[in-house]
Amino acid sequence: MARNVEIKALVADAAALRVKVAGLADRGAVEVDQDDTFFNCASGRLKLRAFPDGTGQLIYYQRANQQGPKESFYELSPTHAPDALRATLTLAYGQAGRVRKHRTLFEIDKTRVHLDEVEGLGHFLELEVVLADGESANKAVLAAHQWMKRFEINPDQLIEGSYVELLSHSISKSSVQFGAPISRMI
Repeated sequence: MARNVEIKALVADAAALRVKVAGLADRGAVEVDQDDTFFNCASGRLKLRAFPDGTGQLIYYQRANQQGPKESFYELSPTHAPDALRATLTLAYGQAGRVRKHRTLFEIDKTRVHLDEVEGLGHFLELEVVLADGESANKAVLAAHQWMKRFEINPDQLIEGSYVELLSHSISKSSVQFGAPISRMI
């Protein structure tokens, strides 16, 4: 399984953060709309990501719900029929929720930086420090902390869970604020 170390954080000024990230990026900005359908899953998380061009990815991943950098294990399977696959998986497992977002992707060295505008939630930063096979997560955790510092992300901005969990707990855009104990609600 592929691995990375990731964080997710609420962002107050997405435009200013985009300027900072773009100034450091090796690659990007890549703009993409994503429609993620999550399915009930006994262990880990299973989601189908659909893109506007009619392609998609089935993504299975495992990670802890915790604030700060956390290791994530994942498998990606491409599909050219995401709508049919969504219907089949919904019949088999049932949907746990759906998340629509606009993502701006940058890459800085081994780190994927996602600036997400999530429908119904607001603006977020997601960092994914990619790990090579057999590589210890310790250096990636340190790198994530360094990026958080560089991008001025404070611990109270960090999100423990996923966007679908935030949405399922009926957190409205107005209740997602800095200093609010978002991570405690998941």
